[in-house]
Amino acid sequence: MSSVDGRQTGGTMPGNTPDPTRVRLAILDDHEVLLDSLSSWIYANAPDFDLVLSASSWLELVHSDNFPTDLVFLDFQLKEPVSIEARVRTCRAAGAKVIVLTSLDSRESRDRALAAGAAGFLSKTLPMREVMDAARAIMGVRPNTVVQRDWRPLPVGATSQSRPKLSAGEIEAFRLYVSGFSTVEVAGKMNVQYETAKTYLRRVREKYAKANRPASKKAELIRRAAEDGYLL
Repeated sequence: MSSVDGRQTGGTMPGNTPDPTRVRLAILDDHEVLLDSLSSWIYANAPDFDLVLSASSWLELVHSDNFPTDLVFLDFQLKEPVSIEARVRTCRAAGAKVIVLTSLDSRESRDRALAAGAAGFLSKTLPMREVMDAARAIMGVRPNTVVQRDWRPLPVGATSQSRPKLSAGEIEAFRLYVSGFSTVEVAGKMNVQYETAKTYLRRVREKYAKANRPASKKAELIRRAAEDGYLL
């Protein structure tokens, strides 16, 4: 479920020469490991966006010297008692467009975000490339101007950046798990048994290990998802 509209441009970090061809972007998400992976993916794969602010709390976002930006990615659900309406309206009043990224992909949440002035409402089940394409549409950035960058250097001991071949079930479980859902929740969303979801995730880890790309820890699994475009 998604909705898009709009446009604006941006600059870069304080002290540097602004680049009017790049969109200044901020991200607010209180899942810090996911926030780090989102940021890393954008740095590596979206050179037309200047990620100047990654915040894990609302106060951190609005108190930053880099706020407001041209565009803000907001997580719908935060631990802080600040409504989505208040957050969207504050960003809009400061001159920033807003895309709400959420795992709570319901008609009610969509209507609330868009009624408050969000330019887009995107499910976290979307791959990051699709999220960034929606952001380009909102900001008026032409996709054919984008140059994809290689990911960071290979981990120690890796001989190649080969992408394991995953089944449809493994991909779905992988995407849900790295977006912050527990294995039990992954099973529920996929409508499969817990052991089935657990097996999918075990196979994903095993396939990355065979490719010499460690993924035994959740943080490593999220990094692999960011590298290969599976991040939600």
